[in-house]
Amino acid sequence: MRRTALLAAVAALVAGALARPADAAPATFVHPGVTVSKGQLDFARSKVNAGAQPWKGAYDRMMASRYADLNRTPKPRTVVECGSYSNPNYGCTDEREDAIAAYTQALAWYITRDERYAKKSIQLMDAWSAVITDHTNSNAPLQTGWAGSSWPKAAEIIKHTYTGGWANSGRFATMLRDVYLPEIINGSNSNGNWELSMMEAAVGISVFLEDRTSYDRAMAKFRTRTAAYVYLASDGDLPKTVPSQNLDTRDKVVRYWQGQSTFVTGLTQETCRDFTHTGYGISAISHIAETSRIQGQDLYGTDVGERLRQALGFQAKYELGTAVPSSLCGGSLHLGLGPVTEVGYNALHNRLGMAMTNTQTLTERNRPAGSNNLFVAWETLTHGDNLS
Repeated sequence: MRRTALLAAVAALVAGALARPADAAPATFVHPGVTVSKGQLDFARSKVNAGAQPWKGAYDRMMASRYADLNRTPKPRTVVECGSYSNPNYGCTDEREDAIAAYTQALAWYITRDERYAKKSIQLMDAWSAVITDHTNSNAPLQTGWAGSSWPKAAEIIKHTYTGGWANSGRFATMLRDVYLPEIINGSNSNGNWELSMMEAAVGISVFLEDRTSYDRAMAKFRTRTAAYVYLASDGDLPKTVPSQNLDTRDKVVRYWQGQSTFVTGLTQETCRDFTHTGYGISAISHIAETSRIQGQDLYGTDVGERLRQALGFQAKYELGTAVPSSLCGGSLHLGLGPVTEVGYNALHNRLGMAMTNTQTLTERNRPAGSNNLFVAWETLTHGDNLS
């Protein structure tokens, strides 16, 4: 009887694991586990200490940046108010850059083991968790997504690798749970980069908080939005849509896709707007896929990976100078993809062996990748040819 019961229990567990969606929260979260893993950090550290390139150059660029300054003074606000294009800008730049600085200092701590950097990262996080209560005005969701993408990356490294203690880590967790998560978890019906960045923050925060419910909710929105952000020929005549946006006619879809009426594999919803905003969306897709991989669920092997591969390759081709056909955005593109290719290229080409010639050329040309000063930072250092 006992053996039968044990076998039944094991079978139920196996069935449950097999039935779990590829994007479901893990039973036990991995830490540090937001975008960069301990193995990846160890790899980067070993390469920097050996003076190997491109990692040493990437580290030097990071350390020369204003974000690595040990004299940096945090500039927290009780209410961060961000209008369209950050106008007005009451704490928007300060918040985003303090969050990037906290992450930068955490990386510097890990690589150097100089605890001054860990303490500076903690000082930045503590300063904000002590005072912030809200984000307001029209860009509040996006602002919260951008800053909220960097905070948990910093917090994961400090909480799970620094042994000197972080007395206010609980207050920081409360800040993420009460101030950030409610602003982003319901998503957005604006341009797709908004919701993708918001879900990146929501996923990262959920990992830090070990909040499986929020993780699953954010991942579900992410899967729907990614499918609606990058077009594949297999989608049919028109791109997929997010149901809540009610894009129920061809004309509505075309308007939402910046007036583009010819759909080709790798095109994104914002390609014809500009490559910079497209880069925000691509970056968020790669970050969420990487966090999911670290947490034990492979999205690179799903349509997410294929959409990411095609989006990177399509945009990279034109970023590298390929002539623009008249059928694409009226024959004119606004380039400037940004430092957003390392994570996806490393996962898809180096890990999975997929050919990505244009993405490889662009990635290597842009090394060492820096920061976009919003929510992307130092990805040649953390993910460049890093199979750990």
